[in-house]
Amino acid sequence: MTKSRRFIQCDVFTSVPTKGNALAVVVDGDNLSSDQMQSFAQWTNLAESTFLMKPTSDLADYKVRIFTPAREMPFAGHPTLGSCIAWLDTGGIPKNKEIVRQECGVGIVDIDLTGEFPAFVAPPTEIKPMKENEKLRIMDRLDIDDDRLLATAELNNGPIWQVLELDSSESVLAVDSSLVKWPEFKAIGLIGKRESGSDSDFEVRMLAPSSGMSEDPITGSLNAAIACWFRESGRLNRPLLISQGTKIGRLGRVAVSTAETEPIFIGGEVHILVRGEVRI
Repeated sequence: MTKSRRFIQCDVFTSVPTKGNALAVVVDGDNLSSDQMQSFAQWTNLAESTFLMKPTSDLADYKVRIFTPAREMPFAGHPTLGSCIAWLDTGGIPKNKEIVRQECGVGIVDIDLTGEFPAFVAPPTEIKPMKENEKLRIMDRLDIDDDRLLATAELNNGPIWQVLELDSSESVLAVDSSLVKWPEFKAIGLIGKRESGSDSDFEVRMLAPSSGMSEDPITGSLNAAIACWFRESGRLNRPLLISQGTKIGRLGRVAVSTAETEPIFIGGEVHILVRGEVRI
């Protein structure tokens, strides 16, 4: 039965509204079927749409399901932050005023509210060497020369990422994202260090997203996985600020805050642009 449900559209991981990654949030998601959720996500045509509902765990404040136009995701970064702020904006009261606990496909994810902007705890990430044939296939298709490649890894924090670290942000931005499509290529992450004196430390891109876009504007889950990879290799010894979306006209900024003995937090600004109702 069709009914009116509270709706939020917000912009995540940017200081400039409309320059981040848009998210559609259906606040009253209970009693919707998976097919209805998938159909709505396809209709919005955004990278992700989320549906909030009562939690099934006593530890969680709410439950979220996350859909791209093509499929459901067990976890995603900008939907986590955007859903949290939408839930709070529409009257949600967390059990702990400093932390929101979100139930999703990978379990319960904590979102810290004590900082300048919300930040989620990076989920556990499985880190494996990238298969040689997959590395060569990606490099060949994207025309990446051997002398530009510094390191590779396959990272799994719900989504699975094939990540290539290149020698510079210029090399990252030079890649033509139209050369790869999902599902022929799974999600590809590129990262390269920015020049000294830049307003951020690294440039990141995510190619071949299942949403059907040429690349994802800003990807919190990818940045969380990369942060875990950097920590394992002894390279995450200070907070980082990551740029993403530059190639497609966005001003994405993802903050990585960590200490060696503490969880990795992935944060960014969230702006609510639309409040209203939808009929689903």
